[in-house]
Amino acid sequence: MGSSIKFGIEIIEQGPTIPEIFVDEAALRQHNNVAFQILKLKPELAKERNEEGFTALHVLASKPSAISSSKELSSWKKHMNSWFNGIYNKALMQTLAHQIVDLLWNQVTEYVSLKDVADLIGSLTSMLFAAAAAGNVEFLLIIFRQDPQLVMHIAKDNKASIFHIAVQNRQESVFSLIYEIGGLKDLIAFTKDDKTDCNILHLAGMLAAPHHLSRVSGAALQMQRELLWFKEVEKIVYSYHTRVHCKGLPNLTGGETKLFDPADTLTPRQLFSRQHEQLRKDGEEWMKSTANSCMVVATLITTVVFAAAFTFPGGNNDKDGTPIFRQNQAFTVFIISDVAALVLSTTSILTFLSILTSRYAEEDFLMSLPGKLLFGLLTLFVSIACMAVAFSMTFFIAYDKTNAKLPLAIAAVTVIPIGCFCVFHLRLIVDILRSAYWSYFSFRKRNIKLF
Repeated sequence: MGSSIKFGIEIIEQGPTIPEIFVDEAALRQHNNVAFQILKLKPELAKERNEEGFTALHVLASKPSAISSSKELSSWKKHMNSWFNGIYNKALMQTLAHQIVDLLWNQVTEYVSLKDVADLIGSLTSMLFAAAAAGNVEFLLIIFRQDPQLVMHIAKDNKASIFHIAVQNRQESVFSLIYEIGGLKDLIAFTKDDKTDCNILHLAGMLAAPHHLSRVSGAALQMQRELLWFKEVEKIVYSYHTRVHCKGLPNLTGGETKLFDPADTLTPRQLFSRQHEQLRKDGEEWMKSTANSCMVVATLITTVVFAAAFTFPGGNNDKDGTPIFRQNQAFTVFIISDVAALVLSTTSILTFLSILTSRYAEEDFLMSLPGKLLFGLLTLFVSIACMAVAFSMTFFIAYDKTNAKLPLAIAAVTVIPIGCFCVFHLRLIVDILRSAYWSYFSFRKRNIKLF
């Protein structure tokens, strides 16, 4: 092992820069047996920087997918990994990264001077803010469990904390840690930028960056997600903070601060409305366009199934006017599915009509409009399925005692439009569910043992 360690040190000293050797998966696979021993023998590697000025901790902080929540694989995963040729190699690398972060921070706090530690965590490009911006909650938990006071680390120049960074970058997992610090969250609510008087609620009122908005499809759902963020941050501040006027747009990236006209200061809600006005208009246009398209389809279904209700397969008995095949089980299925298609398609039309006539206020995007759109899409889908069933049953009635294979083949073909609807609209339905309902659980306390 000693020769392997010396050989590993020689490779690191002659090869790539120090930070990358501990975060690159290929490098970790090559050096996983000696990486920890190398750090123990050469603790100064923990503060070495690459050409961009980043340490290994900085690089790992910006890689949220590289770190596992646990230090080791479970026993059954270890066995599966050995039996099936590295099926859990990625998970193994993530646990290794967890251990490396743990060891790197131990080395930093033990062997690096206080001045260097302050330099490591004190700037806007620090590892804590980089981890918060990337949503690397596992990295932050490792650091905070060793040094709990860093949870409340606030930058001197703009009074920003990791929670401010999380709000600006719309990272729910990092922001949710605020529910684990108890009454200390009040201190976060009271901090504000000295230049602009902006607090954390003003950050929630700013429009998110395009790459954060694009996490969900459709301007209406993006508007809904922005409202969710504003409402969630509003819960942790006092009513006083909702009335504070900011003098400009807060800037946590170190760039130039844009100040407003002295007579044009804004409360968080006013800032939200101004910043999201175009997104609200785009959301209105997107919602109307979607509702219009779906309502056309629902109207066609209603027309078809309504006509089918008065033209029974096989016709009516000339004596009493009753359907000839009313004793046939397939006829019963036809009637039920036709009525269901009519009711559901009509309901879908009314739902989409209510979307078109909505006032499109900001609050409507929170639950009302997404909920109506989801309900309309689901009723439309079921009405299409019922119409397909009714169509198939007509052939089962017509070929009841002759050829059973033909109606079965036709019934199989009718699955195609149902499948197409699912494939083409699945992403939209999932986004609506995630935005309208699952997002509420993203901000909740997760029972994470922070300290």
